[in-house]
Amino acid sequence: MLFPSVQEQLDLIVANVVEIISVEELEQKLRQSLKCGLPLKIKLGADPSRPDLHLGHSVVLRKLREFQDFGHEAILIIGDFTAMIGDPSGKSKTRPQLSAEEARENGLSYFEQASKILDPEKTTICYNADWLGKMSFADVIKLSSHYTVARMLERDDFERRYRAQEPISIHEFLYPLAQGMDSVHLKNDVELGGTDQKFNLLVGRALQREYGIEPQVCITMPLLVGTDGKEKMSKSLGNAICFNDSPSDIYGKVLSIPDTLIETYCKLLVPKEDEGVGAILDEITENPRTAKRALAKTIAALYSSQKEADDAESQFDQLFIHKKAPDHIELFEFDESSISLIDLLVTLGAATSKSDARRMIQQKSVLVDERKIEEIAECIELSLEAKIIRAGKRRFFKVAARKTF
Repeated sequence: MLFPSVQEQLDLIVANVVEIISVEELEQKLRQSLKCGLPLKIKLGADPSRPDLHLGHSVVLRKLREFQDFGHEAILIIGDFTAMIGDPSGKSKTRPQLSAEEARENGLSYFEQASKILDPEKTTICYNADWLGKMSFADVIKLSSHYTVARMLERDDFERRYRAQEPISIHEFLYPLAQGMDSVHLKNDVELGGTDQKFNLLVGRALQREYGIEPQVCITMPLLVGTDGKEKMSKSLGNAICFNDSPSDIYGKVLSIPDTLIETYCKLLVPKEDEGVGAILDEITENPRTAKRALAKTIAALYSSQKEADDAESQFDQLFIHKKAPDHIELFEFDESSISLIDLLVTLGAATSKSDARRMIQQKSVLVDERKIEEIAECIELSLEAKIIRAGKRRFFKVAARKTF
């Protein structure tokens, strides 16, 4: 197989990374790959604790795609077994464990969404329950003998919790060991992860060495700051832009980021070969609003299409500049003549649950025909004439009674 030159590969691989352990070993592996005509195995572990991917996940996925484009083997590990332990990375308390069924279902969703960045035809997907689930207790004892408690407590989050006398369950020590066994099983050459995964990646490197396998190169990527400009992007913090958000939501959310994040978002979220990258970066200082609008449309197009991104921009202008509702709003018809607003918001998909619907009403972010709703228990009377429901800044729905003739 023909690969680009080692230097050509290195120039792109090192871009935007935080740390490579080590660059010299990576260069050596690339040279060996070029000499033998065999692809490197590049591993990325996916934690299926949540089924929704956001742009923070895209940072490391795009690095995996770069390796893939060079001709190397991209291996996506769905941690359906390790999800039953719960990754303690960055956590101040024990993380909830998932059932095997929940983990496998979330993993399928993860792969489908990741395929918006990766080439699914050239991506190997594995579930680590296939090998970790077969380990005996004797195997686990042998594995545990390769790592000390002292080294485990060097991990930042474990050290903080230990000093604060907060509980650390024994099973949490097994998580990095189990993830490391993925690397032992696959004999991968490189593992990717965010900076919060550095400890886990290094454990995998150490275990490969213990099991007589050439140790993997560890590459860490920066953690993307969310739309609030402060915290790491996280759906639970409400500062995330998700792969499956509508083009209008993606466009609007990108516009909401602080100007100080425009360059970072452009470099980390937009493929380097995109022709608009240079123009966006050139506009940041003199015209940050123009740069942000171009960035928002570019990112929206990455997860939908150029036409949908153009429509999202037009809809945003109509809504927030011209103060008009969108021209095209989906109509939902009901057999009932009256329905509680809470149930309506959940049925429309505007709220994820009844408690989420109550929160939206309490925050006065729900309008019916431009009337701001303040009563949580309010019921909506339905007729053949459609009412417009506005949930938040950008979500609109039409609701009406179903015609019976």
